[in-house]
Amino acid sequence: MVVEVEGFYGVYMLYCTNPKYKGRIYIGFTVNPERRIQQHNGGKHKGGAWKTSGRGPWDMVLIVHGFPNDIAALRFEWAWQHPHVSRRLTHVPRKTKKQSSFDFHLMVLYHMLRVAPWNRLPLTLRWLRQEYHRELPPLLQPPLHMPLAFGQVRARPIAKKGKGQGEEKTEQQPFPQRCRVCYEMVQSEDDALHCFHPSCSLTTHIICLAKLFLLNQPQQLIPVEGLCPSCGNSVLWGDLIRHKKGCYGDLEEVSNSQAHWVDELHS
Repeated sequence: MVVEVEGFYGVYMLYCTNPKYKGRIYIGFTVNPERRIQQHNGGKHKGGAWKTSGRGPWDMVLIVHGFPNDIAALRFEWAWQHPHVSRRLTHVPRKTKKQSSFDFHLMVLYHMLRVAPWNRLPLTLRWLRQEYHRELPPLLQPPLHMPLAFGQVRARPIAKKGKGQGEEKTEQQPFPQRCRVCYEMVQSEDDALHCFHPSCSLTTHIICLAKLFLLNQPQQLIPVEGLCPSCGNSVLWGDLIRHKKGCYGDLEEVSNSQAHWVDELHS
């Protein structure tokens, strides 16, 4: 079964199966994993990277997805490629002679998922090829809000909602509305968050709810989860953002942009 994910940004690892280059790996960024592996195996003239061109075939063995935007994913890609240059990964041991490149970069990935800022993002670690799967070491388990998934994934554009698409119309309350946290008026939908539970009528400023979720972690900028101030249900921040963008679905499908409000948390 192929899982479809809307608003897809992913960082993947390739494994070379060519006997001449067997065991080599490549780390890259993509918004479309199915198209990207075809490009790598097609060579430079098909859009593949020069480092993989002529050395295939390659297997795309795992991918980390759920980044809020391409900038966040590209920074993750660079740190994964250069762990001993990244200031966030100075604690990661260097590769040993007995360690394969695959196992080393897998170990680096496990460390990355446990350190800031990545440990607060709604990421999914997905094994695309189960025969390459390695059990996670007990001391390097990712945060509980990051699911471990198996199987292929397909990028899907966020569906545009509009008239004439055969969808049921949902009543939208007119703006401005009152924020459930600060009780000031929310002037536009761009500034608003709503709970995804069907019976909940929550409306709140994005910044207000973020600060509420971070009351016990004032040193952080990005919430992970909290209790909805309206219905009282525990909700993941990543799910609220996905719901706002119109692509809330399975917990595996975590994505969407938070970049427009993160800087405001400094104020």
